[in-house]
This record gives sequence, C-alpha cells and structure tokens, in this order.
Amino acid sequence: MLPLDNTSGDKNQDYFSNGITEDITTELSRFSELFVIAHNSSLQYKGKAVDVRQVGRELGVHYVLQGSIRRGGDRVRISVQLIDAVTGVHRWAERYERQIEDVFAVQDEVARTIVAILAAHVNKAEIARSLNKQPETWQAYDYYLRAVDAHTSYMSSFKAAELYEALRLLEQTIAIDPNYARAYARLAWTLVQAWNRPLDGDYLNPAALERAYQLASKAVQLDPNLPHAHAQLGHVLCKGRENEAALAKFQKAMALNPNLTDWRFGEALLYAGDPARAIDAIERHMRLDPFYAPIAPGFLGLAHYTLKQYSQALPLLQECVSRMPNSRIGHCMLAATYAQLGNIEKARAEAAEVLRIEPKYTIEGTQARMSGFKRTEDADHFFDGLRKAGLPQR
Repeated sequence: MLPLDNTSGDKNQDYFSNGITEDITTELSRFSELFVIAHNSSLQYKGKAVDVRQVGRELGVHYVLQGSIRRGGDRVRISVQLIDAVTGVHRWAERYERQIEDVFAVQDEVARTIVAILAAHVNKAEIARSLNKQPETWQAYDYYLRAVDAHTSYMSSFKAAELYEALRLLEQTIAIDPNYARAYARLAWTLVQAWNRPLDGDYLNPAALERAYQLASKAVQLDPNLPHAHAQLGHVLCKGRENEAALAKFQKAMALNPNLTDWRFGEALLYAGDPARAIDAIERHMRLDPFYAPIAPGFLGLAHYTLKQYSQALPLLQECVSRMPNSRIGHCMLAATYAQLGNIEKARAEAAEVLRIEPKYTIEGTQARMSGFKRTEDADHFFDGLRKAGLPQR
C-alpha cells in the first residue's frame, strides 16, 4: 500500500496520513493469503509521482493500493483505489467521508474489501479475528500516531528529543485510553531504547527494563491476539537474556500473523545462539521490507560475524553505520569486524566513533551488560574483536 496523500494542505497532518496508511497495511498483512510489503517500504514513495507498474516491479507485488486522505475539523475523507501493478488496470475504487471518530470503521472496511477481492476464500471468522481492538477515543489514536512518527524518526536519527517526545505522547495516549494495547506495546519499545542509550537515569537501569516488561505484558493481556504485543514482549525478554521465552513470544506473534516481519526476531535468534536462523529471519524481513530500518543489516552483519564470515558481514555493517552514524552499536560491530579482518587502522577509527558517541564506553561495563549472548563463546568472540579494535576493557 502506497502512502495516502495528505490533501489537507497542512504538512503537520502528515503523521495522520502515515498512521492511517500503516494501520490499513497492518490489517491486510494479517491474512496469510496476501503477500504484503511492509509500511516502511511504501513510505519511500511518499509525495512522489509514481508509475504503479514500476512500483510493482521494485517491490515485487501484483497489486498496489493508493489514495488520499483529507482531515478537516471533525471530519475525514479517504479515497482509495486498487490497481493491478502488472496491467495498470483499476480493480476497485471507493471514497469514504466520515466523522473523525469513525476513522477506525473506514480502516476496517477498506481491509475487508481488499481481502474480499484478493483472497475470496478468507472466512468471516478470520476477518473478525484480524481486526485490532481500537482505542476508545480518536484523541488517543491521534496521540498514538504522533508518537509512532516521533519514534520512527528516532530509530534513524538517535536524537534524544525525538525519543522523549515519543515517550510523552504515548503516556498521554494511555492516560486517555488505559485499555489501548498498541500504545502499551510501543511505550515498552521506547523504554527499551531509553535503557539502551546513555540519555538519562534509565540507561542500563534494571528498573527501566522491568517497566518495559510490565508494559509489554499489559499489552498482551489487553489484546492477546495483537501480534505486535507478543513481538514486543519477546524483544524485552531478549534484552533481559530470557532467550527461549523471547523466541516463544516471537513465534506466537508469527502464528497470529504469518506475514509479520520484524528484524528483532533475528536479533533474538542470534543472541539465543542460532546465527544461521537469524540470517534467514533478517533476510526475510529485508525482502518484505526493502526499505528496512538501518539496524536490520547491522544484526544481519553481526550474525555473519558470529559465524566468522567477516567478509560477508563487512558491507552489511558499513551500510548500517552509514545510515545511522550516531548509533554506538553499529560502530562497535564494524570495529570488531575490521579487527578480525586484520584492518586495524579502520578498526581503530570505528572504535574512536564509539567513544565519540559514548566517552565512558567499556567492554565490561557497557557492552557485556547489553549483549545478550546465550553462548559464552559467541560473547567472547565479539568482545575479542572489540579488544583488538582498541576499545577499553574496563
């Protein structure tokens, strides 16, 4: 699904059109009969004049859903059309104009219609199970969409202000609607980011990770059929070194939605001691989301590193670092890889970047507390590369 064009004339409403697009994409991806490209990939076409047939070739899809959204006052208008990306033929089109609080019903109606066209044999029970529990008020949903926009931006920029903004907006979402499972899951993820970055008192603080666990567990409790809630709980468990429990949660998420793609499943497999499966999982993610997050090739590279496939790891880690230059972990992985390849000069340059980002970084005090390797030999191998690169032991 291509991003819905924001035709309101207000650029500040882009978060709203992006969020509605992502939610419709999420609904469609729940149906195993459909191969749905991840929302992040479709964002690359936002605001561009596109040739639908070219989009189909670039993303490897047969159908493209595109349209527009206009929000004005207490009303919203959504226009959508389904196009055959091979022939260019329009298969279906519809326009919806509703009160803003009815936007969830529009999302559901669009998803149901597309499924009826493309997967006629999907039964009504599966459709009913597929629909997210929606927040009680559209105001909570609006705060949630703003938070997702800020958090997504943070995952590339690593700017503290964007993470704090996401945290603030998610807290407001839950204050308005304390039963909104997706907000709890996303808030858990932002807290893991705060635990992982030297920004404030949450950094490497067990209490922050414990709160993330409680929030993710609450999301699962509120909506046991929400795949992203189980995936987020798996991510928190991975950071807490509960490797087998983490994998079980990711597998539950994928049982609920066979089309779910998440690079963090690959991270969990890697830390659990299965780098070969981690490679398969992340490569699948990168196929479903050709414009994947910059950290995805990072963990793919680390999986190759763990298998001592340094030459295969190198270009992946170079891509990761080039796309998120202010992330410590990318530079760490690249430094270790250069060191194992014998390129000490470049290894030390990457080590210098690590210390630029976090001057107090040490292998024992920082990296050993973050890296959740189940197998001692995997941890020792990674730390050996860091030492060879010149990073301080303690």
